[in-house]
Amino acid sequence: MLQLNDVERPTANDDEVLIRVRAAEATKSDCELRSFRFSVKWFWLPLRLAIGITRPRKRILGGYFSGEVSVVGKNVTRFTAGMPVFGAAGLRFGTYGEYVNLPSDCTLVGKPDNMSFAEAAAVPLGGLNALHFMRLADIKAGEKVLINGAGGSIGAHAVQIAKSMGAEVTAVDTAIKK
Repeated sequence: MLQLNDVERPTANDDEVLIRVRAAEATKSDCELRSFRFSVKWFWLPLRLAIGITRPRKRILGGYFSGEVSVVGKNVTRFTAGMPVFGAAGLRFGTYGEYVNLPSDCTLVGKPDNMSFAEAAAVPLGGLNALHFMRLADIKAGEKVLINGAGGSIGAHAVQIAKSMGAEVTAVDTAIKK
């Protein structure tokens, strides 16, 4: 259950950036995390220990977002105030808030001008997973690749990444996603 509350704005330490969140992605994993119901049954116990025994230790959840850098810590050189960015907060969470404070070395990059904030917030989960697996596959130009599940978040990005690697791509998924 999500609730709307007023909370104190976080502050950026020397190696951190404070980001004004413009869009956040709500994913299946967010729902699983809140309910502690996972398809891998044994996973709940280690996650409960890491995240919180009876409820999440972090009051503000959410892991994927886009926004604008609001404040830059004094040791941060990669980002400037006002810069549009998108990324993943990982287990630091906080992206459902109006502001999120993150280390400058976390998964955070500049947002392309041709993407809206909503589009950019949808990239990290599927895009990062797809990139990871496409790199593991070590696809060479001219190879034939089958992407099973191409209609999902990871699959849709995998199709584009495999194509950019020069592969001939066949994409399949269930008809329910048409």
